[in-house]
Amino acid sequence: MEKDLTIKKMQECIKNIDHKHNSNDKYMLKLMEEVGELAEVIRKNRRMENEDSIKGTIEEELSDVLYYVICLANINDIDLEKCIYLKENLNCKKYNRKNMFEE
Repeated sequence: MEKDLTIKKMQECIKNIDHKHNSNDKYMLKLMEEVGELAEVIRKNRRMENEDSIKGTIEEELSDVLYYVICLANINDIDLEKCIYLKENLNCKKYNRKNMFEE
């Protein structure tokens, strides 16, 4: 029963279960820890073989990294979707290219 997941929806869902205020340091340390774990599984090329085997894989660690990025955005009241569009506009000007979100 999976549906298309947006960044906005992820932010809302995580905000409902994980809303520790004044936890920038905690979330930043967790993000750094997860990036380290991601580096290790990438080095070892540990990939998910089936949907029952996500533990200890690149897929698991990427999900963890995304979770803590979203936590940091949430406690700082940042709309990540909006930031992505704004950053893409800057990149288009910087690299003189077409906006990847426009058809």
